[in-house]
Amino acid sequence: MIPLVLAEPGEENIILRVGGSPETKKHLEDLGFVAGGSVTVLNTIAGNLIVNVKESRVAISREMAGKIMV
Repeated sequence: MIPLVLAEPGEENIILRVGGSPETKKHLEDLGFVAGGSVTVLNTIAGNLIVNVKESRVAISREMAGKIMV
């Protein structure tokens, strides 16, 4: 299990756990980051990530991506 920030671009990953405060977890779940779902890192720009989750492209900060374990 590794944080999403360490995942290889282009590789599909399964979300194992979403951490953080209850507010952070709720925000990430609203964006589609739920345990058991798939996520693919598309690109990294200045440490921030562009990912594909639930058929949508989402940009998240490095800090947020560190709370998503794959």
